[in-house]
Amino acid sequence: MIYESRVYTALPGRMPALLARFENVTLGFWEKYGIRQAGFFTTTIGPNSQDLSYLLAWESLAEREQKWGAFQSDPDWIAARTASEADGQIVANIASTILTPTKFSALK
Repeated sequence: MIYESRVYTALPGRMPALLARFENVTLGFWEKYGIRQAGFFTTTIGPNSQDLSYLLAWESLAEREQKWGAFQSDPDWIAARTASEADGQIVANIASTILTPTKFSALK
């Protein structure tokens, strides 16, 4: 198992829209494609309170490439993402890191 850490930095004042999009739209598409989340987190103390961080669980990089690619190219997702930004752009930056658990990690 590998994990992907993704950090979305919302534009000022746009965190509620970002959270709503994940909760009400994105997670449904992930379910459709079998994308498994391991947790979502907002930043309470840290350098940027506009960050939304989450972990995705993958069996392999090949699984990630196949499922993430299918999700990202889904025309219904593209339309939903566009509609969610009718009041303006939501995200200023996205950072992604692929992580491999250590032998002593609680997540394997």
